Amino acid sequence: MTPRCQALVDLVGSVALQEAALARILNAEGEKMQEFIGIEGVTTEELFRLNRSVANLVETITRYESILQAKLQNVSTQMEDCALTEEI
Repeated sequence: MTPRCQALVDLVGSVALQEAALARILNAEGEKMQEFIGIEGVTTEELFRLNRSVANLVETITRYESILQAKLQNVSTQMEDCALTEEI
């Protein structure tokens, strides 16, 4: 495998690691929400603040996911060249 193709494979691996990290963040946020909702005496205002916080996090992650998707699309195009080179 050429160094260029190895770099592309490494980029795909880095995206996979970033996706896993985002999944862990979202899971932790879900667990935090469940615990918070279960607190006796939690006010409506506190729930609204929690909701805003979660909405902001999800919005940020969604933007980041778009960046990762663009990175994968770019790498995918480049990987086609690697596949052709490897066959020769």
